[in-house]
Amino acid sequence: MEFPIINLEKVNGDERKATMDMIKDACENWGFFELVNHGIPVEVMDTVERLTKEHYKKSMEQRFKELVASNGLVDASAEVNDVDWECTFHLKHLPDSNISELPDLEDKYRKVMKDFALRLEKLAEDLLDLLCENLALEKGYLKEAFYGARGPTFGTKVANYPPCPKPELIKGLRAHTDAGGIILLFQDDRVSGLQLLKDDEWIDVPPMRHSIVVNLGDQLEVITNGKYKSVLHRVIAQTEGTRMSIASFYNPGSDAVIYPAPELVEDAQEKTQVYPKFVFEDYMKLYSALKFQAKEPRFEAMKADVSMGPIATA
Repeated sequence: MEFPIINLEKVNGDERKATMDMIKDACENWGFFELVNHGIPVEVMDTVERLTKEHYKKSMEQRFKELVASNGLVDASAEVNDVDWECTFHLKHLPDSNISELPDLEDKYRKVMKDFALRLEKLAEDLLDLLCENLALEKGYLKEAFYGARGPTFGTKVANYPPCPKPELIKGLRAHTDAGGIILLFQDDRVSGLQLLKDDEWIDVPPMRHSIVVNLGDQLEVITNGKYKSVLHRVIAQTEGTRMSIASFYNPGSDAVIYPAPELVEDAQEKTQVYPKFVFEDYMKLYSALKFQAKEPRFEAMKADVSMGPIATA
């Protein structure tokens, strides 16, 4: 069982069909894949990594040590289920950016992250169109489905997972599916820890230099009527090394109405709509309280909201 690694360059050549088939298989059977030759220059990625690690050392590391000491995590003697061993901050890009407002960021770091976000935004939209092609949906359908009155929501979670004295008791990040659309991750290539659940087995997502890991969120599961699935994943804390994780979430706009694509409901064997219709912001309110629980009750809870009308499939 080999984790899917896809050379994105090949969608533009003689191996396009084989590459599209690999993407299709990864979306249907893994919910995750790893991209190489994705078009983001390695020099940009190297600068992002260097400045992210410098920022953590300078502005966050000491605060994290003081925090875990003060809340007793260092001396934990039983499994900890209500907190994660991670140190994070969040950047918002769309519809409004907060990069200029965040304290402690040096100007060159702000500039580099802004540029990196633009490149990731384009990559996310290109990938959504490849997914459309594989799903036999009109080009641009998924991007349009994510659009609210002000376009999509796009943001980045910058996380560091420092060495943990008791990884058997504390997770770096507890198991969950992602609530949103398509997620692009630039992860540390030296310190591992990310795992996904496949066939009831936890599989390592291999750290690779200059790769982008892609995973699908709950909204793509809904829009594809379950053809593609969001997948449980977690971060295992390590005893040595600090793992860098820069995850960018290309999500629907807060007021976007999410529902299965009528063509995919028609294509389903039973021609039934398995998933609810809802406003993305309403789903996020539910998710924020239930992130580390199973996704199925979240979908059922959204079905119970009868304020949304039926979906026309003809």
